[in-house]
Order: sequence, then C-alpha cells, then structure tokens
Amino acid sequence: MTHTYQVIGMTCGNCEAKVKSALMTVENVTSVDVSKDANTATITMDKHVALSDFQKALGGDESRYHISAIEHNETAEQAKSWFVTYKPILTIFMYILAVTLLVQTKNNVFDWMEWMRHFMAGFFLTFSFFKMLNLQGFAESYVMYDVVARKIPAWAYLYAFIELGLGLANLIDFNPLVTNSVTLVVMSISIVGVLQSVLNKKRIQCACLGAVFNLPMSTVTIIEDALMIAMSGAMLVAML
Repeated sequence: MTHTYQVIGMTCGNCEAKVKSALMTVENVTSVDVSKDANTATITMDKHVALSDFQKALGGDESRYHISAIEHNETAEQAKSWFVTYKPILTIFMYILAVTLLVQTKNNVFDWMEWMRHFMAGFFLTFSFFKMLNLQGFAESYVMYDVVARKIPAWAYLYAFIELGLGLANLIDFNPLVTNSVTLVVMSISIVGVLQSVLNKKRIQCACLGAVFNLPMSTVTIIEDALMIAMSGAMLVAML
C-alpha cells in the first residue's frame, strides 16, 4: 500500500534526505519519496504503519519535522489493516460458529453444553490441521514464546497432536471430565507465553495456525486461548 503524508519543517535538500532516511528505518516501509517543495512524503509499506510510528522515527513531537495524514483516514486504515491481517483466523471462527449453530437447529431448545463441545471440536481440529501442514515450521515459531516449549522443544511437536486429540475427544464426546480437564490445563499453560509476548510487545509470529499464515502475536491469540479455557471451565463446573 502507498500513502502520501504532509511533512512540515523541511527547508532544504539536506532536510529531504534526513526525512527520507528516518522514514526508511520504520518497520514494513519499503520505499519513501520526499518533496520539500510540496511538503510531502509518499510512503510504500507492506502493511499499515501508524502515524505515531512515523513521527517517532522523525524524532518525536519535539522534532522540527512533523508528519500528518492528508490522503486517508488513519483510524479507518488501522481498522482495514487489522481486518486484512486477521482475516484468515476470523473466517475460520465464523465458519466454526456457523456450523455449530446450524447443528443446534435440530434441537427444540438450544443446548449450550453440546454447542460448546462442538465448537471446541471444530476449533481444535481446524487449528491442529494447519499445524500439521508444516509441523516443523509451527514448532520453530512456538518455541519462541511458549513457556514449556522454550525449555522442552519436543513439547511444540506434541502440542499439535494434543490439539488433534482434544478435537477428536470433543467430537465423539469422550470422557468429558478428562477431556475438559486436559483442555483447561493445556490452554492455561499456553496462554502464559502469549500474555508475556503481547504485554512485552514482542514482534513475533503467532503459531496458532501453524506456519501457513503469517499472523503477528496479538490480543487475538489471547482471546483464542481464553475462549477455550472459559468453555472447558464452564463445562467442568456444569458437571459438578
């Protein structure tokens, strides 16, 4: 994507060079064209970059150079970029949600327990499938943030098979007490590394969909794990 920004403070060719050099250091920026006469900077990037990141590269609010948007709505671009980035995972969630809700049409009364079991089955089977497509690639990404896999690399490989097992167990309704207990423990461990990475603002690839999609670690990953923890916990409480 390419956008043009207004840059105030440039007075000479040296200013142009400084601004261009600074903006080129911003992550995901591929090219920059600066004009002091038009007071503009046309920037091409792999994915949307926040305006604040450009200003920070120019020296922050105290800098003599100030950049502002003139050809696009910043909020709208951020929302669009977020949707484009996470479109694969959002589509998968919508598919699983739609299918599991359709299954409930056979019941006279909505069965929450059955719906959660089917949703968890769809979730684990789908996510384990993408991990299996490139098991080594998934493991290499997973060891970068998971607290167990960092110490025991073999856990990264085992985790994909555990997800597959949980998916099958939920699908056939195998021993709900054991299945949900394992889910609660495994996902609780998994979310620790995710929380640490997101809170520390580490820029690493999320391994939730294996190495098939290049998704960054974010709050979306936290929601995934938290949802499975909440569902398994709710089902355990209902069994008591």
